[in-house]
Order: sequence, then C-alpha cells, then structure tokens
Amino acid sequence: MNNKEKISVELKDFCENIEKWFQGNEQDQEALFRKIISGFSPDFKMINGDGNTATLSMFSDWLPTVFGKFPDRSVQIENIKVHCSEHHGLATYTEIQTTEGIANWRTASAVFLFNEEKALWFHLIENWI
Repeated sequence: MNNKEKISVELKDFCENIEKWFQGNEQDQEALFRKIISGFSPDFKMINGDGNTATLSMFSDWLPTVFGKFPDRSVQIENIKVHCSEHHGLATYTEIQTTEGIANWRTASAVFLFNEEKALWFHLIENWI
C-alpha cells in the first residue's frame, strides 16, 4: 500500500470507528477504543474548531465520556486531498457530523507520519464552516 492509500484508509477507518463510538454500536468497547487510539502518534496534537489545543492524552480521556452519547450521529468526510513525501503526508478534507438531522461542518487539515503498516495522525487543525 502506498502512502496516499495509507492516509485514505486511516481517514475512512477513523470515521467509521468514531461513528460507532458515538453511537455506542460496539459490544467490545475496549477493543474499539484501542483501534481508534492505535491510529495516533504518541505526539499527536489537535487544534479544534474553537481554537483549543488537545493532546492524545486529552483525546484519550475524552473518548470514554462520549461512548454511546449520540446514537444517531453520522460522520462523513468529503473533498479529500492528499499530498505525501516519503515520511509524512498532508490530508485536507471536509467533515460532516450529523446528529438528529442537524449537520455540523468543518474543514480540516491533518499531518500524518508513516510507519511500515499505516499512517498515524500527528497534527490536526479543524475550522468550523
């Protein structure tokens, strides 16, 4: 799998898994948690749409508070563009989270680092639309 494919797979898998997490549609919550967290570099940082910064530790602490909290939430991404070097990649995309018929849109740019198997989230910036 080439580096662009690694990023595309990680984006797709993350959206599917975080949607399952929000909906609570997974019997093995611990396995899903590990699957989600395994996609991130230990040095991951994020700037969310409100301008707040979060680390992987903060994200890991937040996840259990929202398991099953949004049973009808869907998470979609579109307009994906990926650029890569040998060691890292940049993906830009639009994310749409829909809950109870209300859509929340954001643009995002994410830097990924590569290992042999996959792309790992390293830095994410989100902006509300």
